[in-house]
Amino acid sequence: MFIAYSHLIATVFMAGLIWFVQVVHYPLFHKVSLESSVEYANEHQTRTAWVVGLPMLVEGVTTVWLFFDPVGSRTLPLIGGLILLKVHLSTIFLQVPHHGKLTGGYNQDTVTKLIRSNWVRTIGWSARAGIALAIVA
Repeated sequence: MFIAYSHLIATVFMAGLIWFVQVVHYPLFHKVSLESSVEYANEHQTRTAWVVGLPMLVEGVTTVWLFFDPVGSRTLPLIGGLILLKVHLSTIFLQVPHHGKLTGGYNQDTVTKLIRSNWVRTIGWSARAGIALAIVA
């Protein structure tokens, strides 16, 4: 059960964090001055990596672990794992390129695309939080 609870904590943390990012942090990119937008975008990437690194590692490892050594059936870990795969693919192919563009300077269209595309991760991690809770229950 330690693995299941570790999975739950990491997943719920990521779900809460992504909602904060979606509702508060990403929209604030529109409020940063043009003069400081490059520094802001670079700092965002550095600081975010420090905050999400360990929880994402724990979540990933425990997701795989729960599939191969499930608490109950493998169905919930499989569904959760597929959602996590989609979240990471979204990160790699949508959010990371948008963040890369923002390190060259503020662009309203890029920030808007970042906010819209981030709903994939927001909904995904929210669903994963429910699945992680169901695994523990």
